Amino acid sequence: MTEREKMEAGDWYSCLDPELDALRAQARRAVHAHNSCDPDTRGAMAPALHALFARTGADCFAEAPFHCAYGVNIHLGDRVYFNAGCVILDTARVQIGDDTMFGPKSQIYCAQHAKDPIERAKGLEIALPITIGSNVWVGGGAIILPGVAIGDNAIIGAGSVVTKDVAADQTVVGNPARPID
Repeated sequence: MTEREKMEAGDWYSCLDPELDALRAQARRAVHAHNSCDPDTRGAMAPALHALFARTGADCFAEAPFHCAYGVNIHLGDRVYFNAGCVILDTARVQIGDDTMFGPKSQIYCAQHAKDPIERAKGLEIALPITIGSNVWVGGGAIILPGVAIGDNAIIGAGSVVTKDVAADQTVVGNPARPID
């Protein structure tokens, strides 16, 4: 298997791979086009960024600056909104439902690096998918870690670090994020 195939299969892979380097370079070009384009010309999302994503629903909007690792693993429902400074490190599938909003500097991380320093130096990591339901509100500065699923209508408080799944209709806050009533 290629390193990309391993990444897509959820196996350990080396991110220090020419094919993956080329995909990241493609994403950097699309992100640069989005972030450097005049807002009146760019509109909701620069065409290069829109084309990079696996799926972009209707009326999605990404404020600049925006960053993603690959882009090709991002699946957006309709009316998804990213405020300024959002980051998606999409080494695995990132599924985001309709009408979900991200506050400024929200971050989504799919990669989990090897814990052994020798393996980590070789670029070994594993990619875990993230699923975010519909009508979710992710507060500014929140971080969503690898393998997390967030249910519909959930609220993630600003600055929270989401380490575990969040049920539908649940509000979580803190580091690590915990439910509140």
